[in-house]
Amino acid sequence: MPRFHCPAPLLEGQPLALPAAAARHVQVLRLQPGQTITLFNGQGGEWDATITRMGRSDVEVVLGAHHATEREPARAVHLALGMPANERMDWLVEKAAELGVASLQPLHTSHSVLRLSGERATKKQAHWQSVAVAACEQCGGNRVPTVHPVSDFASWLKALAPADAATPSLRCLLSLAEGTQPLANALAQAPAQAPVCFLSGPEGGLSPSEDALARAAGFLPVTLGPRVLRAETAALTALTLALALG
Repeated sequence: MPRFHCPAPLLEGQPLALPAAAARHVQVLRLQPGQTITLFNGQGGEWDATITRMGRSDVEVVLGAHHATEREPARAVHLALGMPANERMDWLVEKAAELGVASLQPLHTSHSVLRLSGERATKKQAHWQSVAVAACEQCGGNRVPTVHPVSDFASWLKALAPADAATPSLRCLLSLAEGTQPLANALAQAPAQAPVCFLSGPEGGLSPSEDALARAAGFLPVTLGPRVLRAETAALTALTLALALG
């Protein structure tokens, strides 16, 4: 059954005009009145909905039963990463959303190739958020990960809340430094289902000063093995491991 994100309050029996993006998608699929679709608003679960009217550019539905269906991982995993160049960031956002990432934080770092600011940064954030929405529509996720505004590395690190012993979490820095412990070991020592934040550099990795700042902020250096992975591959591999071992 086709699934559509509808970021609005939803209530069984409610008539509803679909948001423009969802309405366009319904039109493209050539769905007709009387057919049933699935809606989710990101607040939990999903709703049956029956198409009641097809206009030229608008679609109306009536909401059916709510299903308290959750397909989210038990462990919340957040990715903070130096943005890879070209279309690789789009691909990373899409795959991370499919896997069940909780949020993504795009960062400017010393070695970043992609540089965004002002209106261009805002448009890119909105684009990446729409990529995450589309991925959730496809994979069945009912909670859309947040793609945060692009931030400078040092500013983001400074704004992080101090580590709190009362609410255990794990901060991991993906690193190729000699003597770094395997990620699986770090996850095994963390409290069960404790949230994880992965910090990963862009092509070329973090600079030595950025690495030192991250460690001072409580990020534990971990390794994914001896091979040098692409920036987007490393982030997704860490996400997959954290979810599999959570």
